[in-house]
Amino acid sequence: MLTTTILFYVFSAILLVSALLVITARNPVYSALYLVLAFFNAAALFLLLGAEFLGLILILVYVGAVMVLFLFVVMMLDINLERLKEGFLRYLPLGLAIAIVGVLEMVAVFWTAPIGRVPAPGPIPANADNTRALGELLYTHYLYPFEIAAVILLVAIIAAIALTLRRRPDTKSQAVGKQVAVAVRERLRMVDLRGPKP
Repeated sequence: MLTTTILFYVFSAILLVSALLVITARNPVYSALYLVLAFFNAAALFLLLGAEFLGLILILVYVGAVMVLFLFVVMMLDINLERLKEGFLRYLPLGLAIAIVGVLEMVAVFWTAPIGRVPAPGPIPANADNTRALGELLYTHYLYPFEIAAVILLVAIIAAIALTLRRRPDTKSQAVGKQVAVAVRERLRMVDLRGPKP
């Protein structure tokens, strides 16, 4: 138990420091790399809690896919750091107000249920399978919200692609009316491979 507690505090401290560095780093690439470190430590905390599925999914999906995409976008775009600093100063009062509200919410939670009174989690059964339990809950009780979220994400992807390609002059798109109106003689050309007759 002592080793688990020490690891929890170590991973939590690294997670907090890396999350702070994400928003304070001047270079966007460093900020994305600090976010990768934060994801790794959050995954380690999930593993300590016995939720190995969520920890591995956090590493595979966010670190392996999303953060790689972020890094590619950050490195490909020509980001003007001066404009980012101007925007930071303009939105600083709003950000401070939101941060104060968040801190007050956490204080209210700890005030109503201090750390010493929080009951310890029950023992995990030996044959417990987190992946199966999560899958059964997701595909039975939360099936409709899960499917609705999937459809919304699909529509968002299609809309983003359509908006991106709408105004580009060299975009190749289908014209269904022209495809249907094409005659066979316009699409099919017979070639005699035997060559000219002697």
